[in-house]
Amino acid sequence: MRHLGVIAIVIAIMSCSCSSPAPQSSGSDESLIKVGVFDGHGGAQTCIWEAVEAIKIDKGMTVRLVTTSDIAGGCLDSLDAIIVPGGGGSRQYLNLGHENHERIRAFIANGGGAVGICAGAYLFSSTPGYASMALNGAQAIDIEHDNRGHGLAKFTLSDEGKTIFPELASRDTSFVVYYEGPVFVEAQDTITYTSFATMESDVHEQGNAPANMTNGKPFFIGNYFGKGRVFSSIAHPEATPGMRWMIPRMVRWTLDREFVAYGQNAVRPDLFEQEILFTRDRLRQESAYYSTFLYGTPEDKIEALNWLESNVSWEAKRWVQGLLFDSSADVRVRAAEYVANSEFTRYLPDLRNAIRNEKDPAAREKMSASLSFLEGVLR
Repeated sequence: MRHLGVIAIVIAIMSCSCSSPAPQSSGSDESLIKVGVFDGHGGAQTCIWEAVEAIKIDKGMTVRLVTTSDIAGGCLDSLDAIIVPGGGGSRQYLNLGHENHERIRAFIANGGGAVGICAGAYLFSSTPGYASMALNGAQAIDIEHDNRGHGLAKFTLSDEGKTIFPELASRDTSFVVYYEGPVFVEAQDTITYTSFATMESDVHEQGNAPANMTNGKPFFIGNYFGKGRVFSSIAHPEATPGMRWMIPRMVRWTLDREFVAYGQNAVRPDLFEQEILFTRDRLRQESAYYSTFLYGTPEDKIEALNWLESNVSWEAKRWVQGLLFDSSADVRVRAAEYVANSEFTRYLPDLRNAIRNEKDPAAREKMSASLSFLEGVLR
């Protein structure tokens, strides 16, 4: 019976802890900003991964996954901020449940930070006819055309936005991946938000969406909620090479913490200088490259990688992992470059093992250069 009592105590302790251990970071545990990324039904797997990886850029933060069970078990008490990533906002709403909605509201009202990305921003809105939490003072419109399209969208910062992202302050226009995010206007409630950036791209190629709906609308917004702050992004900096550092910066804003500088491998705003919106033709070409990776020649695969990287493909991020172990050394080298250039730090273990297994000295040297760059993103 004594053993059963010990087991019960261990289970009780585990139920109140977050679902995954925090990675090693510099600084003492007390000084680290503790961030949880919501990992629940409705969150897209790659969006969850990329939010976690973006936080790792900030050496003053530690990050872990948080489930509905964790929140119900009191996990928010051990966090400074929570991120709700992209996916499906209404599904995330359902997965959380009303009691956890209230726990999150109380967490923010008592001084916690919250960042909503795309679906997370949708979840935080006050949208009639849509399951949402009324946290950010925004209302999504034209919700019947949510599948309006995606691509590398252009945005401009407000004066307030430039104080949060001074690395972009000298640029007239910057670019971040957008994927069917909400179109926001001010909601009819008591919360007032500040617009930090404006969407300048008109995304309407898919889903018979109307033109001139997304452009001129808020891109990033922030607001107070009780003693805490909420930052909402309709787009995906965490999925944009050179711009992923914006996510930990958003977290720091929600907590009113000092902004820190990030390394030159991470901060690359000049990487893109024009929008790349996915037309139906681009979508067909992107889709065809999946078969190329299955059945194409090494030359075909390299051509596909060149196109997918230059067009900032959303789908390819789940295709390139296995190419690090392709039968062709040339493909392995190009896949390593793709992973590094796209900042897929999630694939660092794959890249390290690919280099460990590489028999071609020239290929190993080139792949090692890609590894060095990718590791530098997190330094």
